[in-house]
Amino acid sequence: MEQSVIYSVDERNVATVTLNRPEKHNAFDDEMISELTRVFKKAAEDSTVRALILRAEGKSFSAGADLNWMKKMASFTKEQNESDALALAVMLQTLYEMPKPTIARVQGAAFGGAVGLIACCDIAIGSKLSKFCLSEVKIGLIPATISPYVVEAMGTRVSRRYFQTAEVFSARRARRLGLLSESVTEDELDSTIDNLLSNILKNGPQAVAKAKSLVQWVSSQEINDSLLSETSKLIAEVRTSDEGQEGLSAFLEKRSASWVEVKNDK
Repeated sequence: MEQSVIYSVDERNVATVTLNRPEKHNAFDDEMISELTRVFKKAAEDSTVRALILRAEGKSFSAGADLNWMKKMASFTKEQNESDALALAVMLQTLYEMPKPTIARVQGAAFGGAVGLIACCDIAIGSKLSKFCLSEVKIGLIPATISPYVVEAMGTRVSRRYFQTAEVFSARRARRLGLLSESVTEDELDSTIDNLLSNILKNGPQAVAKAKSLVQWVSSQEINDSLLSETSKLIAEVRTSDEGQEGLSAFLEKRSASWVEVKNDK
């Protein structure tokens, strides 16, 4: 039986997670959610992995929840539904908290929970022909588990609109709203992501991970004396770390840092 999720790591130590149900428009069910959680944890725990790309086979990124799975859930008890929803919430959190840069490669339609997957990634590059929809209310549901990430990505006021209207919106609008980092032609998707990776792979792996967590932490803090003190301690720790010392030495000595491979040192 063909795998619904494919995990691979290339020679650059970039992991790729591929949604592989093109005949179902990569709609996800409980088995796919479980497998995504497993491979996201695998990438997070692999110290050699430098970044992760989330992509999909076929003409759609993902249609969201699988209809057969939703039909099955309709007969579940409230407790069973809560357990089922928690599995999805954990999968999204695992992606969101990944201690590596994450890039979504989006083509075609991204509906419902798929918007949550995109919002969980640090960077999202979409095809100009992509379409997006927070479609849950159309069938009497709400985008509950994906809401923390979508609201963070798009903002409260915008989310109020699209959570309630279930309008389909374009890649151009998704870019303006903050869901996409860039929208490019489909032929430019891979080259755009390769350019991003080329920049990421020149940077200190630990510094990249700390910079990512810094954004998540600082965004919820009040700017006060305590924050000034904590951020000052943080940069002092990083400056005196092995990676910080190597990076500063390489810069001053006008050489490549130890983590930069010659082929990436452009």
